Amino acid sequence: MANSPHGGELKDLLVRDANLHEQLVEESRSLKDIYLTERQLCDLELIMNGGFSPLEGFMGEADYTSVRDTLRLVAVNGQRQGTLFPMPITLDVSSDDVETLGLNAGARVALRDPRDEAALAILTVSDVYKPNKSLEAEQVLGADDIAHPSASYLHNKVKDLYVGGKVQAIQAPTHYDYVALRYTPSELRAHFHKLAWRKVVAFQTRNPMHRAHRELTVRAARQRRANVLIHPVVGLTKPGDVDHYTRVRAYQALMPSYPEGMAHLALLPLAMRMAGPREAVWHAIIRKNFGATHFIVGRDHAGPGKNSQGKDFYGPYDAQDLVAQYKDELQIEMVPFQAMTYLPGTDEYQPVDEVPKGTPTADISGTELRNRLRTGAPIPDWFSYTGVVKVLRESYPPRPKQGFTILLTGLHNSGKDTIARALQVTLQQHGTRSVSLLLGEEVRHELSPDLGSTPQDKHLGLLRIGFVASELTKAGAAVIAAPTAPYERSRKAIKEQIAGQGGNFFLVHVATPLEHCEKVDRRGVYKRARNGEIKGFTGVDDNYEIPENADLTVDIRHDSVPEIVHSIIMILESQNLV
Repeated sequence: MANSPHGGELKDLLVRDANLHEQLVEESRSLKDIYLTERQLCDLELIMNGGFSPLEGFMGEADYTSVRDTLRLVAVNGQRQGTLFPMPITLDVSSDDVETLGLNAGARVALRDPRDEAALAILTVSDVYKPNKSLEAEQVLGADDIAHPSASYLHNKVKDLYVGGKVQAIQAPTHYDYVALRYTPSELRAHFHKLAWRKVVAFQTRNPMHRAHRELTVRAARQRRANVLIHPVVGLTKPGDVDHYTRVRAYQALMPSYPEGMAHLALLPLAMRMAGPREAVWHAIIRKNFGATHFIVGRDHAGPGKNSQGKDFYGPYDAQDLVAQYKDELQIEMVPFQAMTYLPGTDEYQPVDEVPKGTPTADISGTELRNRLRTGAPIPDWFSYTGVVKVLRESYPPRPKQGFTILLTGLHNSGKDTIARALQVTLQQHGTRSVSLLLGEEVRHELSPDLGSTPQDKHLGLLRIGFVASELTKAGAAVIAAPTAPYERSRKAIKEQIAGQGGNFFLVHVATPLEHCEKVDRRGVYKRARNGEIKGFTGVDDNYEIPENADLTVDIRHDSVPEIVHSIIMILESQNLV
């Protein structure tokens, strides 16, 4: 099996000449900067180390258009047709960036890592052009449907212009995690050569691996007398996927289950597009560049799930069909993913289509696995390995050990602070987790002393509270936050901050009316607001927007504090959180 890089030459741009490196570093200091996004960082790293060979930079308009429409780069040097490459690799900028940075043809600009401001490369601009994002989504993703995560990313996060040009590498991005598992294509090829691995089956994954995956990869390797490369993606994947730290620990726990010397684990800093068939071809090219001779393509490979009409974006075998269509050019053998099932009678895994009809089988779906993790229910040894399950349980504890945030929103003097304090005492009595109390005025003085009382300042202050709450929730704490939170957009943003991290969030509207709040105001705060001594006071000269979807609505006039606290505890209990 041919093992040459895609296009015939590995475009390893990383500079190894000390003098040239110093020259580039010195030049970068005098250039204007583009700070890269997380996706751009992933793309640049794979451009520089040769993972995206034959690319040597971000695509100009001609290559972008050709790839978008034909899956090929522009033909050069008398080629009959351009080199196969299915995915546009682009650097997006705004019109302001173009003007401010002087991004004209021939201009040079430093590409920087926003995390440490290191100059990673110098881009020489070839052209700047405006893409048709809807057409790009249609052609590359198969549909301009916002339900597709890459279509959503394209329309909501990608800037309006693309800048093309070759890059001169200065240094690769610095990684502090799993450094020993990060290989460039040159390094991984050298590793295979050192071990005399002539045939290598690469396995693409963005999910934890269990016994079925191990059996599948071992079976594929033995049938081809090859070794196995477990090559998981640790860049951007599908929103909601298991974080890569957990996944890598799970892969490390799995590796000892392979026969001695059969398998190797290496990480791929790829930003996935979830583009199904095109993505499978792209993945095959990347693995070829990393030295693999075979590549496992799964059922619905890199599929993002359902579209806006509730149907799968791609057919189950579309990816395998497209890779097979280009097999002569890819020169990497596709290994179709075989769905494996467990046979309790013989304690083994077999491909589903090889199991005799009527044979008892057992399987655990992804949904069932998540349920078992959430509830603490046992996960059988036949499904996964003890070490893998231990990693997953540590990162995804059962509900009684998960953190949550209760956001109490209401007018000043509505009773929300009293409820919050009483709830804190009750949860501390339970003693199952640490409890943090974030009262509006107290937190404002600590987190937002620089902010005023304008709507935008209030919103920013609430985002800061949401950030603190999300971090505490992620750490397993019970968080009780009781700001006024008068705006629906702020409350939604806080929920997204917490729920987006996999946390539990509950909104309680303390709906005590303004008249009562003002009537029992012994400190005269409302009076001062009405006299103009306090500006932007909610309920007086700033509106309170009634929550649209509160989990619980209470009124201190009719509901006692113990009754309200009990109702909140009942909500938590119904979710198995206490």
